[in-house]
Amino acid sequence: MHHRLLNFRHILNRCPSVRSVSSLQNLEQAIRTEVETKNYVKIPDLISSGSCQNSNPFSFFSSFPQNLQVQIVDEMLQSFIPIRPRSKPQLAYSYLLSYTLQSSHPLPLALAVLQRTLRSGCFPVPQILVLLSSAWLDRRCQSHSVANILLEMKSIGYQPDCGTCNYLLSSLCAVDQLAEAVKVLRGMCGAGCIPDSNSYGIVIGAMCRVRKTAVAQDLLKQMMVQYGLTPGQGTLLKLLAALRANREIWKAVEVIEFLEKEGSSVGFESYELVIEGCLEKHEYVLAGKVATGMTERGFIPYIRVRQKIIEGLASVNEWKIACAVRQRFAALKS
Repeated sequence: MHHRLLNFRHILNRCPSVRSVSSLQNLEQAIRTEVETKNYVKIPDLISSGSCQNSNPFSFFSSFPQNLQVQIVDEMLQSFIPIRPRSKPQLAYSYLLSYTLQSSHPLPLALAVLQRTLRSGCFPVPQILVLLSSAWLDRRCQSHSVANILLEMKSIGYQPDCGTCNYLLSSLCAVDQLAEAVKVLRGMCGAGCIPDSNSYGIVIGAMCRVRKTAVAQDLLKQMMVQYGLTPGQGTLLKLLAALRANREIWKAVEVIEFLEKEGSSVGFESYELVIEGCLEKHEYVLAGKVATGMTERGFIPYIRVRQKIIEGLASVNEWKIACAVRQRFAALKS
């Protein structure tokens, strides 16, 4: 009987599922020991060398009162700051973020963990986008304003910042909660977070993806007029491409003219994209106008595009404009 019992234990120890459960229990106990002694700096090494499978090694936190959970997580985050390399606690951040977002009171603690994660140079795993947006929307359903939710971070010793808000914007856009993303963008200031070009770029890009060009265009004007921000060339290209796809080429030209008026840089690709959109709609006079403005900023359209502009103007009997545009191209030795 004793021999059989030993043999049975040997078989169990060789079973991966049993080993993983045992390993997880050992890891949780080791982390719990370090938490009890406040020796948090050892936790990243424990997690990196342990086996968590599909379980979270911080799940035992659920047995603690909420205020104690906040205190422990805060102390842990602060202890991780001096660790080098800064990416060393990446797994620990990931599990902490996953645990807090799935806890009964995810915010504002999860936002504090997210902030420390981003400031360490680490980036959350993709699943966090869904968890964060879900936790945020649940809280917003309780009639809390954007600013009030963000300002709750102060109650646990953290200051809301633009980086944290930008990740929240990305999360909402990733699950197609675009209307809520706009509300967050406009509510950031109330929490002392002034939106930056990236903030607007995230939301404008998402709006362009679903071709909501009117909203995207309004946001572009808002970021430039209200905050004096300059849109990135990638953001501008997305907006112009969406307008072209919607066959709203006159609005695309208006965007170019608005940027020029505001003294903002317009890249070669943006001019070329709009001109090609004009040609597709047989708006040859408009194409010639954009091409002329393009040359005034030192850009010359591709030869194929130049030929199409001249031929198109000639086809609609706009000889005078065709000659003026051709002379402009010739003056630039093109």
